[in-house]
Parts: sequence; structure tokens; C-alpha cells
Amino acid sequence: QVQLVESGGGLVQPGGSLRLSCAASGSIFSISTMGWYRQAPGRQRELVAHISSSGNTSYADSVKGRFTISRDNANNTVYLQMNSLKPEDTATYYCYANQNGPSGPPRTYWGQGTQVTVSS
Repeated sequence: QVQLVESGGGLVQPGGSLRLSCAASGSIFSISTMGWYRQAPGRQRELVAHISSSGNTSYADSVKGRFTISRDNANNTVYLQMNSLKPEDTATYYCYANQNGPSGPPRTYWGQGTQVTVSS
């Protein structure tokens, strides 16, 4: 089993910055891709960004140039640096981790969610 604990959410003014963290613990063998989804009322769930174990990254068009995902493999932690925040970034952000087990099926684990509110 893998547990993901998120932190770093909060209230920020438009144009401000936040840094989200997601730390994996437990049976963290063969963690592959980690990333972030977000969910806001009345909006489609959106894959914000993800990063592979080798460091390859991908971003939603809505956040390109503003958000940066990074990963510390030694600490099994993924980060999301969010700059130039806009009100439309307001959402609950969920991190996830994909795990390829030594013999069993792949698994996806989810964090508890952290609220990001961008408002003046």
C-alpha cells in the first residue's frame, strides 16, 4: 500500500504563487508516474501535470508557462510550483501516484486533496 499526503494549498491573490507538495510513503517500490489533477465545481476534472520517474513532464494547456512539476525520487515526493495564479485555478488539487508492482497488477493511489483558492 501507498499513502500520499498533500500540503501547500491555501488562499492567494491573483498573480501570486503557491507550492504544493505530495509525499508518498508505505510500500513505494516501483512508483512510476506521479502527478496532479484538479477539480472545481462546474468544471471538468483536469489533469494538470504529471512527471515520470525519469523526469519527463507534461502540462495542461491552461497551466503551461505558469506551473512547474518536479520530483524528488529519493524522498518520493512530487511538487507543483504554481506561479501567476488566476481565479480559474481555484480548485481542489489531488496528487496521484502510479505503481507497478513486482508481479501484481498496476495500482493508482490518490492524495486527500488540498484546496487552492485564488481570489482578491
